[in-house]
Amino acid sequence: MKSEKLQRGDKVCVIAPSRSLSIVSQQVIELATARLNEMGLEVCFSKNCRQIDEFNSSSIAARIEDLHAAFSDKTVNGILTAIGGHNSIQLLNKIDYNIIKSNPKILCGFSDITALSNTIYAKTQLITYSGPHFSSFGMTQGLDYTIEYFKKCLMNNEHYSIVNSKNWSDDEWYIDQNQREFCPNPGYQVINAGTASGTVIGGNLCTFNLLQGSSYLPEPENVILFLEEDNLLERLTLSEFDRNLQSIIHLKSFNSVKGIVIGRFQKASQITHEQLYKLIRSKPELNTIPVIANLDFGHTTPQITFPIGGEIEINATSICCTITVKNH
Repeated sequence: MKSEKLQRGDKVCVIAPSRSLSIVSQQVIELATARLNEMGLEVCFSKNCRQIDEFNSSSIAARIEDLHAAFSDKTVNGILTAIGGHNSIQLLNKIDYNIIKSNPKILCGFSDITALSNTIYAKTQLITYSGPHFSSFGMTQGLDYTIEYFKKCLMNNEHYSIVNSKNWSDDEWYIDQNQREFCPNPGYQVINAGTASGTVIGGNLCTFNLLQGSSYLPEPENVILFLEEDNLLERLTLSEFDRNLQSIIHLKSFNSVKGIVIGRFQKASQITHEQLYKLIRSKPELNTIPVIANLDFGHTTPQITFPIGGEIEINATSICCTITVKNH
């Protein structure tokens, strides 16, 4: 299923299926609201999105109520998650997927929201979106690229190519907006050349892997995996990425994977291009499919928005790479 694209004048609802909006500063909330207003979008907030408990979240019942209400509300055209976290997976067996099927609309978020977006696609065939949280729009600097691809994916119907950002950042921008650190972007890393087309699934790898062995893991034919990892394990990130990727390779359905696109790693991981190249090339199951790394998605900024359940084409050689999203 495809939802209607956002247009100027549409309303987007902020929900908190993971951590609470209360952990986001009022300044960031006001800046994010103003930035979305500049795009012509009206912002509303779900009933329970500011509830908070000892886990910086809210009850399962409160989060389910907000999710159902946002999809059921005929005045709401799109849904943005407040922020990521660790526990949206608690919701999966409590969701009434018929409500979502009957009210298809845009859902966008990343990180922990990977569990929710892939599950909704698996259960309803509704295309969901991996992209910025509501709170991501609260940056005062370095947001232009993120907004550009948010609009390309969610506010336009034309196919678009993913072009590298010029600069990127991995700083704690929400602590000090005036002291930002930006680095030149070296661009794509083509590890395995080749061409492929297929359906996008994935997102945050360790969260995506939580769906293995359940009915919540999407398994369409001709898959392009979009995978990224955060820096919770810092220097051990490469080892964690390695074993999580290997677990996907062991899936019975892995022969349906036609290509892999890897998002940019955070600085604390200390992963080099050479290390990632050696890791991927050590897996013979990947030798016949294109593998591209260092794209603008994941836990650094800026970031693209891409469709979970949408179609993509990859054309990668040793000297250039084209990745085209067929807009839905």
